[in-house]
Amino acid sequence: MKITLSVIKADIGGYVGHSESHPACLAKAADCLAPAKEKGLLIDYHVTKCGDDLQLIMTHQQGEGDEKIHKLAWDTFVECTEVARKLKLYGVGQDLLADAFSGNVKGMGPGVAEMEISERPSEPVIIFMADKTSAGAWNLPLYKMFADLFNIIGLVIAQNMHGGFAFEVHNVKEHQKIVFNAPEEIYDLLVFIGAPSRYMVKAVYHRETGEIAAVSSTQKLALIAGRYVGKDDPVCIVRAQGQFPAVGEVLEPFTQPVLVEGWMRGSHHGPLMPVAIEDSTPARFDGPPRVIAVGFQLAEGKLIGPRDMLADKSFDKARRLANDLADIMRYHGPFEPHRLPLEEMEYTTMPQVQEKLTGRFEPITD
Repeated sequence: MKITLSVIKADIGGYVGHSESHPACLAKAADCLAPAKEKGLLIDYHVTKCGDDLQLIMTHQQGEGDEKIHKLAWDTFVECTEVARKLKLYGVGQDLLADAFSGNVKGMGPGVAEMEISERPSEPVIIFMADKTSAGAWNLPLYKMFADLFNIIGLVIAQNMHGGFAFEVHNVKEHQKIVFNAPEEIYDLLVFIGAPSRYMVKAVYHRETGEIAAVSSTQKLALIAGRYVGKDDPVCIVRAQGQFPAVGEVLEPFTQPVLVEGWMRGSHHGPLMPVAIEDSTPARFDGPPRVIAVGFQLAEGKLIGPRDMLADKSFDKARRLANDLADIMRYHGPFEPHRLPLEEMEYTTMPQVQEKLTGRFEPITD
C-alpha cells in the first residue's frame, strides 16, 4: 500500500529566547495529533523538536500536499502558539505568516518535506532537522550521500546503485527547477548547488527505478514574508538501505561540520554541528547551527522508533571541530566571511540603513 510520510515544522515560540522548545508545546502538539490517529486520518505520528522548532512527523494515506493533513498541522501550530503565548515565550507564532489556513501550509511559513512511497519489506528512513540555518544547508550533505564516491561506496560496489541518482534542483528566487543526472552531470550540478542561498536540492531519485530517495523543505521565510522573520530551519527525509545508501553512508556527511548561513539574526556563516536531540539547544551567539537525525523503521505506516542517530559518540570529533570553527568565524565579528554578503542581507535591517544614507554617497571623480 502507498504510505505518505509528512514532516512539517514551525517555530511557534522559543524557550528561553531562540534556544529551546518548551515541553508544554510538545505535549500540546501530541494532544492535537492523537485524535487524528484515533479517527484514522493518521496512521502514526511522532512529535519532537530541534532547538526552538516544533517538528511534526506523520504517516498517512492521503498523499502529498493533502489539505486535511496540512490543516491538521496548521491547527496544531495555532494551538501550540496559544500555549507559547500564555507562557510568554519568545517570538510567539514566528513561522505562522498567514492569518488563516488556505488549503496548504506551503507558502504560509511552516517548512514541509513529504514523500509518498510503497513500503519495501524493510523501510528504514532518517529524518534530518536543523535549527539556525537556511534551506540550502542540505545541498552538500545530499551530494555526499548520493554522488560522492569517497562517501558512498555503494555507488562503486552495489549493482543496484551503480546507475546513480538524479537530483531535482530548485531555483527558489526564480521559481524554476531542473533535474541533473549523476554521475555524468556532476560538474553541472555542482555549479548550481554550490550556491545554496539560491539553488537547493529538493529531491533525489534512483535513476533506474525512479523511486524517490530523499526530499527536503525548500521554503525560504524571507522570500515569503518579504523581510527577515527568522531562518528557515529546514527538514529532510532520506530513505536508506537496499537500492539507497546504507544508514552509515547517509550519516557519514555529518562527521565533518560544514559552514552554512544562518546563526545570529540569520546573518552569519557558521558550522553545522551534529548533535543529539537533547543537545539541539543553540545558545552561543544563538548557535552555532544544529542538526539532529531521527531514525525509524516503517511498518505498514507505523513509526518504529525513533532512534537518535547523531547521539553516537563517533560524532564527538565533529562537534569539537564545529566549536573550533565557531571560534574562528566569531573572531571576524561583523566582517565577512562570518557575516553574510550584503546581497544575502537584503531582508535584514540593511535596506533601512541604505535608505538612511541615500544622498550621502557621491561619485568618484578622480
